[in-house]
Amino acid sequence: MDPRIVTLVILCFLKGFLVFAQINVSGRVVDQISGRGLYPVSISFEGHNMSVYTDEEGYFIIESPMLGTAVLNLELKGYKKRRIPLKLDGSAKEIDMGPVTLLRTKEMVKNDDWVEFSQDEIDSGNGEVENISGILMAGKDLFSRTAAYDFGSNFFRPRFLGSEHTQVMLNGVTMNKIYSGRPEWSNWGGLNDALREQERFASMQTSPYGIGGLFDGVNMISRASKQRKGIKLSGALSNKNYQNRFMATFTSGLMNKGWACMLSASVRMADQGYRAGTNYKAYSFLASIDKHFGERQSINATFIYAYTRKGKSSPLTKEVFELKNESYNSYWGYQKNNKRNSREKGILEPIFQLNYQFSINQKTSIHSHFTYQFGAVSSSRLDYSGLRYLQNSQSFIGGGINPDPSYYQKLPSYFLKDPSNPDFGRAYLAEQEFMKKGQIDWEQMYDENTNPSVGNNAIYALYEDRQDNQFWALNSGFTTILSDKLSMDGAVSITGNTSENYALMTDLLGGSGYLDVDSFANNFSRAQNNLQEINRIVQENEKFRYNYQLMAKEVNAFIQTSYRSKKTDAFIGLAFTSNSYFRNGIYENGFFPQNASLGKSKVATFHLPAFKTGFSYKFSGRHVMALNVNYLQKAPVMNHVFSNVRVSNDLVNDLKPQRMTGIDLKYTWRHPNFHATISGYYVRIKDGSKVSFYYADGLTGLENSASSAFVQEVLTSIDKQNAGLEFSVEVPLFMNFKLKAVTALGRSIYASNPQLYLTSNAIEGPLNLGKSFLRGYYATGGPQEVYSFGFEYSSPKYWWFSSSLNYFHKSFVAVAPITRTKNFFLNTDGLPIHPVDIDLAKKLLGQESLEPYMNLNMVGGKSWKIKDLYIGFFASVNNLTNTIYKTGGFEQSRNANYLTLKEDKLRRKPLFGPKYWFSYGTTFFTSFYIRL
Repeated sequence: MDPRIVTLVILCFLKGFLVFAQINVSGRVVDQISGRGLYPVSISFEGHNMSVYTDEEGYFIIESPMLGTAVLNLELKGYKKRRIPLKLDGSAKEIDMGPVTLLRTKEMVKNDDWVEFSQDEIDSGNGEVENISGILMAGKDLFSRTAAYDFGSNFFRPRFLGSEHTQVMLNGVTMNKIYSGRPEWSNWGGLNDALREQERFASMQTSPYGIGGLFDGVNMISRASKQRKGIKLSGALSNKNYQNRFMATFTSGLMNKGWACMLSASVRMADQGYRAGTNYKAYSFLASIDKHFGERQSINATFIYAYTRKGKSSPLTKEVFELKNESYNSYWGYQKNNKRNSREKGILEPIFQLNYQFSINQKTSIHSHFTYQFGAVSSSRLDYSGLRYLQNSQSFIGGGINPDPSYYQKLPSYFLKDPSNPDFGRAYLAEQEFMKKGQIDWEQMYDENTNPSVGNNAIYALYEDRQDNQFWALNSGFTTILSDKLSMDGAVSITGNTSENYALMTDLLGGSGYLDVDSFANNFSRAQNNLQEINRIVQENEKFRYNYQLMAKEVNAFIQTSYRSKKTDAFIGLAFTSNSYFRNGIYENGFFPQNASLGKSKVATFHLPAFKTGFSYKFSGRHVMALNVNYLQKAPVMNHVFSNVRVSNDLVNDLKPQRMTGIDLKYTWRHPNFHATISGYYVRIKDGSKVSFYYADGLTGLENSASSAFVQEVLTSIDKQNAGLEFSVEVPLFMNFKLKAVTALGRSIYASNPQLYLTSNAIEGPLNLGKSFLRGYYATGGPQEVYSFGFEYSSPKYWWFSSSLNYFHKSFVAVAPITRTKNFFLNTDGLPIHPVDIDLAKKLLGQESLEPYMNLNMVGGKSWKIKDLYIGFFASVNNLTNTIYKTGGFEQSRNANYLTLKEDKLRRKPLFGPKYWFSYGTTFFTSFYIRL
């Protein structure tokens, strides 16, 4: 027989034997204290060179190189190495070790600084970042990290869901605001180290504390005994939102007699961030004390004080951007050589919380909480409508010019608005004035207010829209193990919120007083902001213009049952919520006299069921599939319950709770050579409502044949549909080096034609414009498609580096609903516009698509251990190529009908074109810390 044939047969036999001999060993490596999955743990068989790494959740799969007795080694820097003997007899092709614990011994710089980087995004608080959800919820999985750090500052919303769909908790108590539905990040900003211990809950899943929302959830744990013992000092430099930051944290650990304490403080400051004139000042402090009564009971008291004051930045039209640049901000100007921002946001809402935990036995525990939060949120702005009252004629005169330097009447385009008679000379002068100065002229406003010819009342003034809040919550819940596979969680809560909302005069800018009347009113009585005090003269630090209270109460009950076996995990959760809201008017508005604005409104009540269920199935250690199904009902947020909340008790017409349906299917493939995850989701949100404010031209149905007015736009029966795919993959190429790729492909559209009506001081009763034909328009300003490709390297010498190239596609400008109503085709006299060029009308109403764009980000860090001292350094650079692009935008609603919009759009430079948010150029964030 040919020797080559014999050799081939032997090799095939040996190959078959080797394949048969291989056994897949899988499991999950977790921290011995916290139970969290660890990453990246090196897994190898002793005496063999091949190794694999755990994924972000701690799971691993490794193929055994032999039969018989083997030793599995688990290694992770900062943890004690573990050796586990295994008997591999070939009776099973797969061995699932379940959870495997490691004990922490050393500092981990990488995880700390990932959180540092995300906080830099959270701290912004500008409109462009406040729209983003998921930053705080950046988990360990690749997709969540990429969505938070690489996509987050570009208006990307995971699954197109805002932060109102995220449940943010402090020790199991929901901190989302009742009036907006969103968490206020600044309430705990700068307390990264104190709130590092967190529980995270996946999209469309429940938590032990409540039913949650459609998106992720997070529970920040402030209990002192749960924190890492030691002292940590850190400093940071950045050119994005703040320029420098200092943090200090002390944690005692559990001491004798069961006491533990934690103190943390931080300071963040900037004369100016990346945007011009965006000053930043923030101080934060946290104190937490634990007392343990034996091993079964403990009580915790937590106090958080976080003050923030920051200057806002303005969106820009194309004309303004071309005359200036992406860092231009129209909200500030020089006053005595100092930059002063006219629009600052201030937040100070201290939190006090008591938490009690009691383990009845090894299977059942209960937890109870009391939370009280109080304080104020304010937003400043300039007023230029100050008037004088003429006794003889019983009329009001006065008012000034809009001090905004980017106001349309101050730009070159205003003088070119008539194509048949352009004023090039004045356009040139306006251009030169704007390019050389283009900022608020504070000195001019002082001069006009102190001019004797205009009387004593201020024309210009700086005031704050202020909200004084008091929030309290009582929560109690339990967890019990019913069997080795079944467990149950439940919770009940009652919360209340009272807010007083008013305008506060902060600076009369040299004037002696301000006449508290409405400059848009057409008669004496209607002009009075408060009929209880006719023609009142307002001084600094006094309330004026509007004043009302909003009262809210919520009762919630929740229960869920969970099943866990070797192959299958499942849960089902039910909740019921009852909400009640009402308004209490303190001022009697002249346009809405008596109980139309004064006193208590009708009570809006909502009774809301919610349901979530889901299961996951492990086909093997490598293949896992999970399915979640949600049906939730949610009350409208208080800001959208009243049609003109500042001056009227009127509820929004046909007000309904939101009904939300969500389906999520996820498949994970954990392979020794890669780790891939793909998710598909479908979300339908029905019966939403929204209230907006703006000034519009081209309106029909106003009083006295008017065609322009400041209006409140009320949208109801808003349906939205979000669907898409999320994909991530990591591929280890060689020791400590891996490639990574992330993709999100989706579509978010209006799925209905909502109802639209207007209220205004120029309208007697609501002006019903019927349907706004929004169905099919994109419902979000964020990108519909995003792609990221990068790499990461972790050195055995405790340094690491990663980089990613990101591509954003299919971003759209948010459309103006009023131009999609019947008003668009009506003249100001109520008759149809004729003729109408249908093709041109379609073009005018088309949704603008923004150009796709790319950016390049890099991050890295290094840590050292010197005896008992740990030192860490972290740095990130975003948009390394300094590319400037539009990240989002919105149509202005000024031109409300075909004629006015056509006239403006056909101009070479529209007066009221869309306003855009532009990217930052190259930004950096770097931090350094010492831990004892």
